[in-house]
This record gives sequence, C-alpha cells and structure tokens, in this order.
Amino acid sequence: MNLSREFKNNCVNRRNAMATKPTDASIPFLNLGKDQTAAMLNMQKELLDAYDQSSRAWLARVKSEGDLWSELAKKLSETRSAPEALTAYQQCVAQRMQMAAEDGRRLYDDCQKITQTITRSLSNGRPMAST
Repeated sequence: MNLSREFKNNCVNRRNAMATKPTDASIPFLNLGKDQTAAMLNMQKELLDAYDQSSRAWLARVKSEGDLWSELAKKLSETRSAPEALTAYQQCVAQRMQMAAEDGRRLYDDCQKITQTITRSLSNGRPMAST
C-alpha cells in the first residue's frame, strides 16, 4: 500500500515537472509557430496597405472621370456651333482614351505589387526557383 502511494506521488511529481518546465526540444517548435504567425500578420498588413493605396487611387480616378464628363457637358452647353461641339467632344474622348491607358498601367502595377507581396510571403524571404 505504501509503495502504491509512493508510485502515485512520483508520477504526479513527474507530470507537474513536465508541465511547468519546457524541454529544449519544444522551444524551437513554439518559436516556429510564433514566426509563422508574425510572418502571416506582416503579409496581411502589407496587403491591406496595398489595397488601401489602390482603392484611394481608383477613387481619385473615378472622381477625375466624373469631372471630365462634367466639363464636357459644360463646354457643350456653351458651344454656338456644331464644329465647336465636335471639337469639345473630340478633346474629351482623347483625354478619356489617355485615362484608359493609365488605368491599364495602374491595374498592372497594383496586381504586380499584390502578387509580389504574396509570393514573398510564401517563399518566406527565400529566392524562388525560376524556370
């Protein structure tokens, strides 16, 4: 009976010691999770910053297009002849085409920035293999 109680106490003491004292092997494992969490949070912050910059630029772009068409309406209301109206419309269309080209460049740059952020995060800072 005394031996059983001593065995029980010994087991409880070992369990308590293991629960309160991390082994050297478990510390890197715990840090691995912390490192991955920090990397994921950093990637999310970078992505949110990129999305924020992009949305601000697109919002400004939408405003500029509204201004463009409002200016055309103003010019058309002030015209006195068909050639004047045609000239105003041609200028507006030319400016709109230039804006469309800029939109394409902006969209490409935004997508590239987001893709690079995700790729950098997935590679964990290591260079990716190229084909």
